[in-house]
Amino acid sequence: MPWASNGTFLVSVTHAGEQRAAIYKPHRGERPLWDFPDGLYRREVAAYEVSTALGWGIVPETVLREDAPIGPGSLQRFVDADFEQHYFTLLEDGSWHEELRRVAVFDLVVNNADRKSGHCLVAEGRIWGIDNGLCFHVQSKLRTVIWDFCGGEVPSELRADLARFADSPPPVLADLLNPSEVDALRKRAGMVARLERFPNPDPDSRPYPWPLV
Repeated sequence: MPWASNGTFLVSVTHAGEQRAAIYKPHRGERPLWDFPDGLYRREVAAYEVSTALGWGIVPETVLREDAPIGPGSLQRFVDADFEQHYFTLLEDGSWHEELRRVAVFDLVVNNADRKSGHCLVAEGRIWGIDNGLCFHVQSKLRTVIWDFCGGEVPSELRADLARFADSPPPVLADLLNPSEVDALRKRAGMVARLERFPNPDPDSRPYPWPLV
């Protein structure tokens, strides 16, 4: 995938005679970052586990593979989306707003530092959120294009899911994140569960990623 900032490969995965496309992000392909430890591929898997535990189905199926062709990494089911569509085009259609709000809440909880417009894909009649490697930092790092719902109500059903998650995050996260990150995630989930309205961007931070798309 030549436009990716880290090593990202479109691969074929075969099991029991069935073949599917997947996105492979190997540890070896990561560029060092000053503010995130290496092993971003584990955060991709952790994002899927959080999405699944919440019952929101935002992140395509993503697994950890230690024996992949060029070393340990994440494998995510390739979503054959309409790549002409992205957050800003989807926002124009009010029928997608409920799902976009869910993605916005998800990003608040996982502390997504890089939610670009092109990371929101429409396929299979729903919106998927991909490229979740820059998440779960213990410090506030939220950078997203999804600020259009500021001041609006956070749906009560999402808050209920978060309260449940905060009480009992999935144990698998302990294998993917460090203890302080799991604890920060649990606290953010509890905080957002009590949040009645979407927050405004912090004027003293860098609330938008670059590039936007």
